[in-house]
Amino acid sequence: MQKRFYVTTPIYYVNAEPHIGHAYTTIVADVLNRFHRLMGYETYFLTGTDEHGDKIVQAAEAAGTDPKSYADRISALFRDTWPKLNISHDDFIRTTEPRHIRVVQDILQKVYAKGDIYFDTYRGRYCVGCERFITDRELVDGKCPDHDTPPVEREEANYFFRMSAYQPWLIDHIERNPDFIRPERYKNEVLAFLREPLEDLCISRPRERLDWGIPLPFDERFVTYVWFDALINYVSALGYPDGELFEKFWPVAQHLIAKDILKPHGIYWPTMLKAAGIEPYRHLNVHGYWKINEGKMSKSRGTVVRPLDLAPQYGLDAFRYFLLREMVFGLDANFSEDALVQRLNADLANDLGNLFSRTLAMTGRYFGGTVPPFGDPEEVEDAALRSDLERAVGIYREEIPQLAFHKALMAVWDVVNAANRYIDHTAPWDLAKDTARRGRLQRVIRTLLELNKTVAVLIAPFMPQTAEKMLARLGIERKALDVRLDRDAVWGSLTEGTAVEKGDALFPRVGTKKETPSAPMPVEVASEAQKPAGVREPSETAAAPSQGELIGIDVFQRLDLRVAVIQAAERVPKSKKLVKLLVDMGETRQVVAGIGEHYAPEDLVGKTVVLVANLKPARLMGVASHGMILAAHDAEGLRLITTDAPAAPGSKVS
Repeated sequence: MQKRFYVTTPIYYVNAEPHIGHAYTTIVADVLNRFHRLMGYETYFLTGTDEHGDKIVQAAEAAGTDPKSYADRISALFRDTWPKLNISHDDFIRTTEPRHIRVVQDILQKVYAKGDIYFDTYRGRYCVGCERFITDRELVDGKCPDHDTPPVEREEANYFFRMSAYQPWLIDHIERNPDFIRPERYKNEVLAFLREPLEDLCISRPRERLDWGIPLPFDERFVTYVWFDALINYVSALGYPDGELFEKFWPVAQHLIAKDILKPHGIYWPTMLKAAGIEPYRHLNVHGYWKINEGKMSKSRGTVVRPLDLAPQYGLDAFRYFLLREMVFGLDANFSEDALVQRLNADLANDLGNLFSRTLAMTGRYFGGTVPPFGDPEEVEDAALRSDLERAVGIYREEIPQLAFHKALMAVWDVVNAANRYIDHTAPWDLAKDTARRGRLQRVIRTLLELNKTVAVLIAPFMPQTAEKMLARLGIERKALDVRLDRDAVWGSLTEGTAVEKGDALFPRVGTKKETPSAPMPVEVASEAQKPAGVREPSETAAAPSQGELIGIDVFQRLDLRVAVIQAAERVPKSKKLVKLLVDMGETRQVVAGIGEHYAPEDLVGKTVVLVANLKPARLMGVASHGMILAAHDAEGLRLITTDAPAAPGSKVS
């Protein structure tokens, strides 16, 4: 039976132009779509624009135009942006299209006939930004937390959806399907909201106040509330109720959203589906915010990052890689161009680009630019590299469906770095000097070529242009969307004698905008207990070191420094500084670090750190700590010490 996959982005509201938040969600959807194609699934990928409501009227008025002209212009910006980011969507739907309007009115009529829509007068607090009435318990200091504005008192006669009638069903459905909303923190957030009585949802607006919307099929005096319109796009685009696409793909539907629209997608939408007699979607996948200088992006503050300003400057695939590698799905992440450049130079230019260039250069130098036979039998280090690759493929296949894109990429880069070490250890340049070792040289180069081929296949969902370029230089002409893991990553599938081409660097290095500090940052230990003074290298003319005392290499070697990856983080109760960490250093350790004033716990998960692994255990505010993480501290704050490229947890630092 054919396996299928259906993914949707949120339908983007046309009151703002495309920015990095829109790009991230859409690229994630694209990666998931391409990954499932890679795994042999039949896929369908939907995106589009949401074009009705109060805010569109206001935005159009501010722009000096009418709502339709305004919506046409902004929707076209989204439609034109996605091909430039190599997005592989199958459909782009607009909520102003007749096919969508028809389905919205059909569902409204069905729910109304069922008795789940009624007419009533309501007085309450209305948030113009949210375009809905909000409850007292949602307010923070009397304001809407999403828009930081006080709601206005409003009384209107409108139609209401009996959402409260479906509250018990929704709670039961979420609890029986624990991965219905992912990651778990957002499932818990929805369940926490559902612990309080759920109010019915106002689903209309009087046309005398707002005419820009879909008329109710049972009362032309009103238009549909924007969420009861927009959410339906996920089924209207599939030809609900009897379209072939709906029958094939709705049972495997997965939505991607940012956390600010969790309530409509996690509460309104499943109850609407239930009322309409439609089975709920498979998964709701919720990601965090991209932040600038620790704050949410804001057009008014001038902190909106536009993807098409960055992709041409640094390369589209570098931009895509950075977004998927830097953010732990579900948590917030900080965006900076310096971080992007560091990833480009370290991960892409130094690691992947260097491996590919070295491999093809040696193939050209020693075998005339053609794929050699395997030569001598496999030796221990060849088998070890193949084992590393198989492990990486296994992690990759497991983590991407769980939205752990950073872990999948870390696994791929682990084997990229292992291959670079393999080159250093096997020293093909020495083998080439000994004609008696020709067979060994063939084995080494063929092993590297096969590994590069598999890496190209694995990165195809993330960096499709780079994957196609790598495969083409290896003599495989294949579009990224047509690559299949079980066909194109088979070990030994390269054809002996096929011409390969070194070509230009995959990722040329670029400089950073930030000035290099004139003096090195002192290093300190990020823990409350046993903090030694920082150590700064003394100058040759200094009579004595300015900080600490000089030690011999034997003392330094007593430190067991290990690479570790933070798996979980939470604040220690009653402490502003202390954070309890669970770290993977080949084994799981609990460590307490005094970094709570510099890092939010949710921003620490997934970070690579350096751990003093042989420090005596200590208890800090009653919490056991088995190690110490290292950090640098200067006038601007504290920064965790990390590696310039991914390293396997537990790797020794020397």
